Amino acid sequence: MAHPSPESAPVTSRLPVAPVERLLYPVKRFLHIEATSGILLMACTLLALVVANSPWAEAFAHFWETPLSFHWGKFHLDGTLGELLINDALMTIFFFVVGLEVKREVVCGELREFRKALLPIVGALGGAVTPALIYLALQQGQPGESGWAIPMATDIAFVIGFLTLFGRRVPFGLKVFLLTLAIVDDLIAVVIIATFFSDSLNWIYLGWSVVGFALVYLMNRIGVRALFPYFAVGIAIWLAFHHAGLHPTLAGVVLGLLTPTQPWIGQRTLLEVFHDFWDQLQAVDGEADKLPVNVEQLQFAARESLSPLHRLELSLHPWVAFVIMPVFALSNAGVPLEAGAITNPVALAVAAGLVLGKPLGILLFCGVAVLLRISRLPDGVSWSLFAGGACFAGIGFTMALFLTNLAFNDELESLQPAGKIGTLIGSALSAIAGSILLLRALSRNSPVGVQTGTSNQH
Repeated sequence: MAHPSPESAPVTSRLPVAPVERLLYPVKRFLHIEATSGILLMACTLLALVVANSPWAEAFAHFWETPLSFHWGKFHLDGTLGELLINDALMTIFFFVVGLEVKREVVCGELREFRKALLPIVGALGGAVTPALIYLALQQGQPGESGWAIPMATDIAFVIGFLTLFGRRVPFGLKVFLLTLAIVDDLIAVVIIATFFSDSLNWIYLGWSVVGFALVYLMNRIGVRALFPYFAVGIAIWLAFHHAGLHPTLAGVVLGLLTPTQPWIGQRTLLEVFHDFWDQLQAVDGEADKLPVNVEQLQFAARESLSPLHRLELSLHPWVAFVIMPVFALSNAGVPLEAGAITNPVALAVAAGLVLGKPLGILLFCGVAVLLRISRLPDGVSWSLFAGGACFAGIGFTMALFLTNLAFNDELESLQPAGKIGTLIGSALSAIAGSILLLRALSRNSPVGVQTGTSNQH
């Protein structure tokens, strides 16, 4: 039986891929996963709210408070299912992927070129500062004052999920802008967590974590490719952060930023290995029991032709999008919808920060940047479309709920329901406002929107 040679493969499989398409592929794949994840996230949020306001509410709350304890030598971890396993452990993987996304954008994405990155960076700063100021203006001197960071972040999964409902009429440039803004938002949130929501530092454990990071860097430099050594050192760093007084999720971010972006095997070497394998395969044509011994070499070359960052993002992103974030929503979004909590000043301040502060801050800061001609709007995006996207940025869900847990702990724990309800109300109103503005802008310029939405993808 004759085998087709690489040269006789279908023409479509041998067409060269434009460099811009290779750069955009990770972004398009990311947006696709986020869109589907946003829909699942909405379903889990609604389920958590329904159960939390049903006869099963008490059992549902107690389930997430199941005690967990882990002891190994002098190390000991005590907590609950919701706090220790989900908010500390699983969310560390979430923040690790955030670190990967930030590094990808800095090395080969929108944050690589200063002029292109400037608008989403400026927008993220405006969308972080303004909601915090509005919150503080409403909560100055009140018990809930420490929750000023809650309305600062954008949940890109929800945002892309809503944008998907409008189809291809939404310009690709607007999606990329919001994606980049959300990544910068997450980076700002990480800095805030490290600065304001970490306990007094234990310098001995902090020193051990630095040793762990140095070991990870050294293993990267000398070419250690097996995952287990990195996993073992990562667990040690996580424990060191936990005992040092830093929130353990920050370890995930730093490890993500340390992940190499260059593949171990270059394209030329991969082609040489492939052709060598093909020649040997043809030599044993028809003898299945005599496959070349270098099939493992081909497998290794194919795997290592992708950078560790790319491989980890490909493998972990679906788990984060379809498992970790939905489970986080189930454990954190289930709050009783009581009239007192809905009208609580903290809930109103969070909602105001998201609904008003986010779009106002983004539009104001970006407007000044465009007016001063230090940046410009994305291709095919009008100010009316941009305003709709700015409103969608007020959907703060995942990071806002996470910051609520950090801001209102210990003696302020009673304010957590109000902070979460404010997040849910503010996110819902932001989604409604963004949908209305986007619908009006798209219906007013439908032909233009369709053209730009498709042209930007070629």
